[in-house]
Amino acid sequence: MIEIEDYPYPDMQLKQRLEGFLRMPMTIMDEQAAYRFILNCIDLTTLEGADNKAVVDNLCRKAVSFGNVKRQIANTAAVCVYPPFVAQAKAILGNTNVKVASVAGAFPAGQSPIEIKVAEVKYAVQQGADEIDMVISRGKFLEGNLQEVYNEIRAIREACPNVKLKVILETGELKTPQNIYKASQLAIVAGADFIKTSTWKIAIGATLEAFL
Repeated sequence: MIEIEDYPYPDMQLKQRLEGFLRMPMTIMDEQAAYRFILNCIDLTTLEGADNKAVVDNLCRKAVSFGNVKRQIANTAAVCVYPPFVAQAKAILGNTNVKVASVAGAFPAGQSPIEIKVAEVKYAVQQGADEIDMVISRGKFLEGNLQEVYNEIRAIREACPNVKLKVILETGELKTPQNIYKASQLAIVAGADFIKTSTWKIAIGATLEAFL
């Protein structure tokens, strides 16, 4: 049985900690170095019902257009597409340092049986995905069924053992710091390489509070 710690901070302390972060001066790197670093962390993404080959082609070519060795500017980290476009993106980006990420596992709602989710993940990997972006089952989480949420993440982790797994929590639907804290622990313990706040498919996406 999965065991998850309770959230350790009172709400007022969360606010104070966040205010403290916002007051901190940026001393680790200068502004231009920070912009270079940020660019190299971005996934250029197209996740719309109207996506087609031309849209994906343009996105991939944009992703590799930023690199400039003389100015020490890197390309974006990845492009992220739906599974049917993974092979196309891989064909364009295969000889570059830009990774191909694919949402899979019933993105963005997560409302499919785990067998369907796993099958979609395996398909995306077979098509050449370097990274998988999945969403947790928020409904099951809010019911208190943490074990099943863990089991689903673990099953998807096992379906893509050799690629990076990014787990989206959809924090706008989890609502409270307590829930976000628990969901983060679940994802990490289940094998996530990376946790993300949101799909941006609902009204409330990433917030400073959710990030903290």
